[in-house]
Amino acid sequence: MLTIPITAFVTLIIILVIANLSSGEKKIEHKIERLYSSDDPQFLRSMGLLLGPPVISGNRFEMLLNGDRIFPSMLEGIRSAHKTITFETFIYWSGEIGEQIAQALADKAREGVAVHVLLDWVGSSKMDKHYLNILRDAGAEVIQYHKPHWTGLGRMNDRTHRKLLVIDGQIGFTGGVGIAPEWTGHAQDEKHWRDTHFRVVGPVVGHMQAVFMDNWVKATGNVLHGPDYFPHMETQGDGLAHMFSSSPSGGSDDMQLMYLMAITAATHSIHLASAYFVPDKLTINAIVEAAKRGVKVQIITPGKRIDTHTVREASRACWGDLLKAGVEIYEYQPTMFHCKLLVVDEYLVSVGSTNFDSRSFKLNDEANLNIYDRDFAKQQTATFADDIMKSQQVTLEAWMHRPLTEKLIEKGVRLLDTQL
Repeated sequence: MLTIPITAFVTLIIILVIANLSSGEKKIEHKIERLYSSDDPQFLRSMGLLLGPPVISGNRFEMLLNGDRIFPSMLEGIRSAHKTITFETFIYWSGEIGEQIAQALADKAREGVAVHVLLDWVGSSKMDKHYLNILRDAGAEVIQYHKPHWTGLGRMNDRTHRKLLVIDGQIGFTGGVGIAPEWTGHAQDEKHWRDTHFRVVGPVVGHMQAVFMDNWVKATGNVLHGPDYFPHMETQGDGLAHMFSSSPSGGSDDMQLMYLMAITAATHSIHLASAYFVPDKLTINAIVEAAKRGVKVQIITPGKRIDTHTVREASRACWGDLLKAGVEIYEYQPTMFHCKLLVVDEYLVSVGSTNFDSRSFKLNDEANLNIYDRDFAKQQTATFADDIMKSQQVTLEAWMHRPLTEKLIEKGVRLLDTQL
C-alpha cells in the first residue's frame, strides 16, 4: 500500500535534484574562433554587443587592496548617501565589520535614505539575525534571495554570488569581498584573506544599478527607477567600461563567453587571479591555444590555505595540459587568495564576483565589470606581480610527481566539477 507514495516521493526528489543541478540552458559547446586581436576595434565592439550593455566612456576607477582599504571606503560611501543605497552580496556573516555595515545602513535608513539590501539566503546563513532586525527596524528593505519556499524548490541551487554596492546611483563598488571577519585586515596572516575590490564613478555605475535591479525585481516584483536610482551622470574620467551579468534564468553562459572571447583575442599576455580555478575542457583548450601562439599566461590560485580543499583538488587535477603548454601556475602561500581578476594584453581588466569554475559559469547569478584602460591595466599587472612574489610556482615535473593519493582524490572530485 505504501509503494506508490514512496515511489512518488523518490521521483519528486530526483526531479528536484536534476532541476537544481542543471541551468536549463544549452552550454557553449564549440571553441570561439579567433577573428581579431584585443587591439582591434572589433574586440571592443563584440564584447559590448554580445555581453549586453554597450561599452561606455567617462568613468574613473580605484583599486582597493584588502579589508583595511576596502571596508573604510565602502562605509564612507554608505555614510555619504543622500537618497538611495542598493546592496547585494553573497557572504554576510557575523562579526565586527558585519555589525558596522548594518549600523551604517540603518543610520541612513533612519535619515530617510531608501535602503535596499539583497542577501543570498545560503551566503548569509552565518549572519546574526540581530543585524536583520537592526536594518528592518530602521526602515531598510531587506530580502533574502531564494529563501526556501515550496514555490521555488527547483531554484535552490541558484544563488546570487553578485557583490554590488551602489550609492545614490553615482558611486559603485564591486569585486570579490564578502562581509565577514576573514576579509578584514591586510592579508597579514591566514585568518585574514587576500582580496581586491573596486570603487567606480561615472556613467557605468548606471549599469551596476541595472544589474542590482535585475535580481531585485526577481525577488520582490518591485521596480525601483527614477532619478534617485538612475540619475544623470557627468563624465568622471576617461575610462571605458561596461557592467554585465549572468544567471541560470537568462544568459547563464555570458560569463564563460566573456572569458573565452578575451582569451581568444589575447596577443601578448593573460594574467588570471582566481580563487576557485576549475576550468572545463573548452576553456582549457582556449588557454592552451593562446599559450601556443605565444601569449604569456600566468595564473594565481590559492595554495594549501584555502577554505574549500575539494575545489583545490579538482583544480589541480586539470593542470596537466596547461603546464605542458607553458602556462605558469602559481599557488598563493600566506593566506586564502580570494581575488577574481582577468587582465588581457594590459588592456582589458575584468573584475567582479565570477570565479573561474562551472558554478560561476552555469549556476550562480554573477556580475562583472569590464574595464578597457591601459593605465589601469598596468596597475593591476603590477599588483599581480606582487602577488606572484608571495606565491609558489607549480612546475610540470612537480605536478606529474605529486603523491598517488592526491591523484586519486583529484579524480574523484573532478566528477563534481559542475557544482564547484
